[in-house]
Amino acid sequence: MEEGLNVGMKLFSKKKNGRVFNRNFILFLIGKSISDVGTSLQMAIMPLYIIDAGGSAATIGLFSFLSLLPALLVYPFAGVLGDRMNRKTIMVVTEFVSAGVILGMAYLSYFDSMSLTLLLSVQVIISLLYGLFDPATKGMLPRLVEPDNLTRANSIVSSLRTMSVLAGPVIGAVLYVKFGITILFFMNGISFLLAGICEMMIRYTHAKREASAGILGIISDLSEGFTFIRANTIIRKLCYFFLVTFVFVQPIFTVVLPLFFKTRLEYSDTQYGYLQSILILGMLVGSILVGFFFKKKNGVLKPLKFGLGLLLVSMIVFSILMFPENLSILGNDSILYFVLLSIALGLCSTAIMFIQIPVQTFIQRETPNEYMSRIFSLVGMISQGGLPFGALVYGLILERVEVHWIVLSAALLMLLIYVVFLASFLKTKEKFTLKTKLDLKN
Repeated sequence: MEEGLNVGMKLFSKKKNGRVFNRNFILFLIGKSISDVGTSLQMAIMPLYIIDAGGSAATIGLFSFLSLLPALLVYPFAGVLGDRMNRKTIMVVTEFVSAGVILGMAYLSYFDSMSLTLLLSVQVIISLLYGLFDPATKGMLPRLVEPDNLTRANSIVSSLRTMSVLAGPVIGAVLYVKFGITILFFMNGISFLLAGICEMMIRYTHAKREASAGILGIISDLSEGFTFIRANTIIRKLCYFFLVTFVFVQPIFTVVLPLFFKTRLEYSDTQYGYLQSILILGMLVGSILVGFFFKKKNGVLKPLKFGLGLLLVSMIVFSILMFPENLSILGNDSILYFVLLSIALGLCSTAIMFIQIPVQTFIQRETPNEYMSRIFSLVGMISQGGLPFGALVYGLILERVEVHWIVLSAALLMLLIYVVFLASFLKTKEKFTLKTKLDLKN
């Protein structure tokens, strides 16, 4: 009977550990989803608003630059805070402060006091708050689910995020056309407020650790994080890989696409919202497929190779569609062109999920909890370090070079970089696997 009881307890334990969803993880998902909805309503429309307010391609590039650079600058220190302080507290406080700042923008906009200069200035504050929020969030997630469920949990987080913002661009475009930018600021501010209230209910125990106080203590913590990344060759190469990818690929969505849509195509702002929703739908499809095919696997190479191939093909197709000759043949206001453009961009965003989710899971598995926030903050700083500069450079180059040549050149250059990276990554992975096997034998 005792043996039967032990067997039953083991089966129950396996069943329990196999579950991804629990109270804390559900609250985590709800809080993020609410804020994601509000953010998507506002941010998807910002390029259109900037152009309507008298801005140019350079202004859009500057907005993207200011949306990213402050977060990257604060990332290392945010990682130290995330490992020293309660990550839940950091999440909740940044949500509430973000709500206050954005509701302040809604108030100023309502009284016609909003300007591009003020918008760019406030975006710096929002970016700083996100820089504090993001490492704490990524460091907190592995404590809310079982280690074996991390890939599936990351897939669920990504899938629900894309589902939450799927209708955001369309609804945002409709609201913007009918009521103006004020309503979008207001709804985004309220979403941050509700997200903070939801996250307050998460039961999370902070694992305290001894740390040196003062500036020297912070520098010591950062040094430990850099040492960990430098010692892990695979994580270091993945950081460099993402650095290059973000520089060349991300500005295509944030700078190139809105400018091309407004200046070369003859669709409405509402159709721009549809296009943004298709981009998000592609991310959703990618997130679901990664969770389905790789939910129990630790490998990063197969989804990475598939994602890279799909990303390159879709980028090349997108650049071909942008050529003036193809625009004149297909029609810059036709349903056919819109469908082809949507397919190319949707596949591009799907490919990014096949790259991003397995890599994030790999880093979470390889990183001890006491380093988690620091490592993710440093990985974010390194991998996304070139993104704001890429957006700024794209905005400046678009003033002088035709948009289709820029995207095609970026795709061909990425092809060369990917071939070199995969060859180096495979060599490093083989050494890492061999070392792990030898360590296990010893």
